[in-house]
Amino acid sequence: MTNKTSTKKTRNALFMFVGMMLVALNLRPALTSVGPILKTIGDSLSLSSIGQGVLTTLPVLLLGLAAPLAPRAARKLGMERAVLVALIILGVAMIVRPYFGVSGLFLGTAVAGGCIGVMSVLLPGIVKRDFPESASLMTGIYTAVLCTGASIAAGATEPLRMAFDSAWQPALAFWAIPAVIAAVAWWLQLDGKQTPKTPNAPKKSLFKDKLAWQIAFYMGLQSSLAYTVFGWLPTILQDRGIEPVNAGLAVSVSILVQVPTAIAAPWIASHMRDQRAMVVLVMVATLTGIAGSIYAPIEGIWLWVIVLGLGQGGSFSIALTLLAVRARDADTAARLSGMAQSVGYTMAALGPLLVGVLHERFDSWNVAGIFLSVIGIGAIVAGLGAGRRLYVLDD
Repeated sequence: MTNKTSTKKTRNALFMFVGMMLVALNLRPALTSVGPILKTIGDSLSLSSIGQGVLTTLPVLLLGLAAPLAPRAARKLGMERAVLVALIILGVAMIVRPYFGVSGLFLGTAVAGGCIGVMSVLLPGIVKRDFPESASLMTGIYTAVLCTGASIAAGATEPLRMAFDSAWQPALAFWAIPAVIAAVAWWLQLDGKQTPKTPNAPKKSLFKDKLAWQIAFYMGLQSSLAYTVFGWLPTILQDRGIEPVNAGLAVSVSILVQVPTAIAAPWIASHMRDQRAMVVLVMVATLTGIAGSIYAPIEGIWLWVIVLGLGQGGSFSIALTLLAVRARDADTAARLSGMAQSVGYTMAALGPLLVGVLHERFDSWNVAGIFLSVIGIGAIVAGLGAGRRLYVLDD
């Protein structure tokens, strides 16, 4: 009986792991597929730089605005079924958004961002509940898979557009396919399973906790840099003389090299006294890569996008790790995830938008580079507070 129970637990854990990886693969293509063809979309739909900035900002804003819906959905449906519903809606939005003009594009992008926001909030709680002894490692692995999905979408969307006779609509809709596959796989591993519903939220509010706010600010500021890179780096590189396909490839490479640091940074930090040193290291690498991409001679761009990717892979995985290791239990981790991502992503949405405004105003990327440096310094300050070995809601 014990062996059968152990085998069943192992099988369920394996199915959950595979399901989580497929979900993680879909947490960025809706965003990173737009940047490489942003200029083409802008020309096709007559969008200004500000309009393009709004398009890159919208899904990030919805990541934050939809985050509070995740705990409510989990209480009503259970965390796993809430993820399934979000996956299904994401797939529909990805199919629909390219084919209904400007309004359809913006609405579909917003819905996709909201679905990703819900899933992003729920996954740390599932990790904390199902893999409590290896939360940092699991977070690193699914962050690496997330980065892989983002990289593939960034690098393949422009070649897909060319393969579809220069039509950007099917190239954008193509990324609904991984969402459909993930939804089917997630549904199969839930078959017959009665997923537990989370209890009603306790009275203690994370919004009154200083450490929770520091985590939220770090999440938001590092995310602001990430989504600015997703949305604007292809355009920056094209303006500096790189062909669109190579610009998309550069972003793809930058995202792909996030994989090793996404895994390594939380693992190394777990063997250190706390996460503060790692926060500084990865953010300095991120700022160095951004500065090199904007200001350094264009001949060295491959070095700078690699440095940028290594920094951003580590900074994002550390942010997700903080959601798990700064909480004492799965329920608190889910609540912290909701609070930090709601505040953080809403704040992060200003990054791509303001970069678009600054470029429109000054017709140059130089001022935007200074603005991004200020964001990075703020992330270091917040991360030094969030990286301390403390727990939220401790008196």
